[in-house]
Amino acid sequence: MSQVSQVREIGVGLLGLGNVGSGVVQLLADNAAAIEERLGARVVVRRIAVREAKKRRKVAVDRRLLTTDARAVIDDPDVAIVVELVGGEAEAKQYVLHAIERGRHVVTANKALLATHGPELFAAAAKRGVELYLEAAVCGGVPVLRALREGLASDKIEALHGIVNGTSNFILSTMTAEGRPFDEVLAAAQREGYAEADPALDVDGGDAAHKLVVLAMLAFGARVRLADVYVEGIRQITPVDHAYAERFGMVVKPLVIARDHGTEGLELRVHPTMIPKRWLLASVAGVNNAVYVTSRALGHSMYYGRGAGMMPTAVAVVSDVLEIARNVLGRSPGMAATSVPRLTRRAVRDIGLLRSRYYLRFAVLDRPGVLAQLAGVLGKHEVSIAHVTQEGKEPERAVTVVILTHEARERNVRLALAQVAKLASVVEAPRLVRLCE
Repeated sequence: MSQVSQVREIGVGLLGLGNVGSGVVQLLADNAAAIEERLGARVVVRRIAVREAKKRRKVAVDRRLLTTDARAVIDDPDVAIVVELVGGEAEAKQYVLHAIERGRHVVTANKALLATHGPELFAAAAKRGVELYLEAAVCGGVPVLRALREGLASDKIEALHGIVNGTSNFILSTMTAEGRPFDEVLAAAQREGYAEADPALDVDGGDAAHKLVVLAMLAFGARVRLADVYVEGIRQITPVDHAYAERFGMVVKPLVIARDHGTEGLELRVHPTMIPKRWLLASVAGVNNAVYVTSRALGHSMYYGRGAGMMPTAVAVVSDVLEIARNVLGRSPGMAATSVPRLTRRAVRDIGLLRSRYYLRFAVLDRPGVLAQLAGVLGKHEVSIAHVTQEGKEPERAVTVVILTHEARERNVRLALAQVAKLASVVEAPRLVRLCE
């Protein structure tokens, strides 16, 4: 008499059924047979917590799975993996900690939560012996965190440069291609669904800063304060700046930059940057993301793809679910409680210590001696000029002067610009964009 073995099931509980949650349900349903074949087990959504049970959904779900009580999902004995997709910090933190206390493995896409409370959550997961995965928190479906956590685990990361916010990249890419002003392109991005009604978190750099803190955890094993990261948005970039970048063989990109200076601390900054067109990151356009990693043994590597949206982010979430499922089935402790190296408090270097080249743009009255005044102030603060361009010649009317500097200390550049701004011939605040070469 033959005996038929029963297929094991791994129960999943979703907290949230918005865009990403809907994508997760869709992927698990569409690929159920393939997942079962690869795992030798089924991954089954057991419960879903939503804010409104009667709301119309983007994906077909059994209404009996829905509840407005997130803790009921977490406490369900048939749920082994909790997927946190509610967003925000306070509520999400409570749910994740409760799931960890209940012995549930956790997958989260919440970069704000991780940037602010990550070390506490990882410590709790390690103590309880459960896994905490976070691939979808940075760059959506681009597996950059897995590359840092696993592929480059034997290497030493020295630096990374990344485009991690698709909204900002879409806006700057469109401004570059079409010469349109920021406000006009932002409005178009909002109509296309690439920007929120309130775009501040994206265009002012906050979203990228959250992701940079998470990247620093994986790349450097660093515990840093979000408030210590230098953050500058893209609102001040104009078509004029893009035109000059083109003239100099460069392009303006919204970068996150991290560099390990050893005992001198970490360099962590978010700001628009002029980079040469020959760089791989220069060709990353639209809403795409990319992270360019420099490590001691491997050298340079880049991870590129769609960084946001329903399905790319859902792919990352489901990949984490499947990895945890493999560990559960294999009775392996997995890597997630140790997926971030033991975090060490690291100092973040003040932006004033940065040494860089700079693009400086001035609006000045076209009077004799103005260029000499600018050069004099810059020279007084040890800022050396590499190139000067003046547009227009209209006496007593404003003209544009652009200066590219040699490498200089940021503190000195800022002091010089503050003094320049007080000159009678200067008609608006000077503009600064950092260069990477």
